[in-house]
Amino acid sequence: MTPMPTPLNRIGSGLTEAQVATYWEQGYLFPLQVFSAQRAQALRAELEQVEATPLVETRSVKSYKRVNAHAVMPFAYDLAADPAILDLIEGILGPAILVYGVEFFIKETHTRHFVSLHQDLTYWGLGQTQKIVTAWLTVSPATLASGCMEFVAGSHKQAILPHEDSVNELNLLSRGQEVRADVAPEDRTPILLQPGEMSLHHGMTIHGSGPNQSDDRRIGVVIRYMSTDVRPESGLPDYAVLVRGEDKFNHFLNIPRPESLFNPTALERYEQIRKAQADVKMAGAGRRLQDSFSEA
Repeated sequence: MTPMPTPLNRIGSGLTEAQVATYWEQGYLFPLQVFSAQRAQALRAELEQVEATPLVETRSVKSYKRVNAHAVMPFAYDLAADPAILDLIEGILGPAILVYGVEFFIKETHTRHFVSLHQDLTYWGLGQTQKIVTAWLTVSPATLASGCMEFVAGSHKQAILPHEDSVNELNLLSRGQEVRADVAPEDRTPILLQPGEMSLHHGMTIHGSGPNQSDDRRIGVVIRYMSTDVRPESGLPDYAVLVRGEDKFNHFLNIPRPESLFNPTALERYEQIRKAQADVKMAGAGRRLQDSFSEA
């Protein structure tokens, strides 16, 4: 059994120079303890209360959890702007920070769902930028049994590789995208995390995860951060949230904090954001994949 690594820093502190160097060398950094186990438990309870919320809207709560949760869930918005997380992100991106997305990535117990090996920036329409980092915060144990993420060290140093789309209901990615590269099992590092701990990874780091064979849900909060000077390549409108510093570029339309959970104004805005981003992220996908994304 692979032992859990010792957390790299104390709660509330920023990254050290050595940690920053490790991130840029490997393309990832873990484990970073940002919250106590009690805070993580409270976040889980709040999420599971939201999951039990009845909706009469077109979309399910599952859809809102998986794409731009911060646009309709106040606690997701607040979590992305938490100083304990931003202090770490600033060590990678600098003092002017945008949130590009918040997702709750969940694998239910004893299910076969997986995430194929891929690079995040493949379909985002933001180019091969060095200025996007994904924070992955766990509120339940991320172990080998529960299907923790696996990163390929140094893979962020190459260009975005070709990917292939597939229609596989067990693949949790929107396009079922998989990188066309041979990755040996020994080249994958399991990202073992306990509730309240977080990992960071580069937008071009190859990563994926296996099924959850444990008795507990594997619940991760995925927050995409970027520098304010990142620009959408398409020239089409896109959306983000300024959470630290000053945005001198205004390349993205701002998403305000939702006034309440799933309020009508936020739900309407959510549809506008989703359509604008889908036009970019699903470009070139087959009709069946496009339909599955729009109906999710």
